[in-house]
Amino acid sequence: MADNQGVSAFPLPPMQYVNNYSDDNIKRNKAPQPPPPPVQDKYQMFGQTFTADDAIIRPLEASGVRRLYPQAYDHKRELKKLNHSILINFLDLIDILIRAPDSPKRAEKLEDLNLLFINMHHLINEYRPHQARETLRVMMEEQKKQRNEISDKFQSNLDHVTQVIDSAVRAIPEDLNLDSKLLVESKLLQEAAAIKEEPMEDDHIDSLDQMMCKIVDEMT
Repeated sequence: MADNQGVSAFPLPPMQYVNNYSDDNIKRNKAPQPPPPPVQDKYQMFGQTFTADDAIIRPLEASGVRRLYPQAYDHKRELKKLNHSILINFLDLIDILIRAPDSPKRAEKLEDLNLLFINMHHLINEYRPHQARETLRVMMEEQKKQRNEISDKFQSNLDHVTQVIDSAVRAIPEDLNLDSKLLVESKLLQEAAAIKEEPMEDDHIDSLDQMMCKIVDEMT
């Protein structure tokens, strides 16, 4: 879909975007719209303000959340500890709801659970770059496997075609000389045609008849 100037109104895949930026399309004003300029200052996303220099995964302190694990930590160990803490606090919350639903401790437990979930979510998000690398690695291995299968199939077809061609070449007889009888017949016919083209005189009629009779006898 395009507007009045022929410029695409929808984003294009990267390679298609590049291919459409030909000299002819630029002259005819049919090239895609240029991409937006990179963000230099601040931008809003999900209701929060970010800057271009921010880390991909911002620390908890940047969001005003208290950290429940040390600066140097083992992800696996800390996630297990947070998971156990969430389970214990959830059981405590159930006990409070059973014994004293109106107790102020209920709100405290909810706040504790909220803080535990935020810390766990942050630790999980720190695995996102690793997950992206692993996903890319798996995709590249799958592409490599598919290309190897295509290459093996092409090589198999090439070997089969080569065998068929070799068999056809070996089946061709080495002696391609024509039958001698056919060569004799052709030569006799050519001699007869040459005799017919020559001007015939009366004294040559008998010799021509004899020649024609000889040709017919030899052919039969």
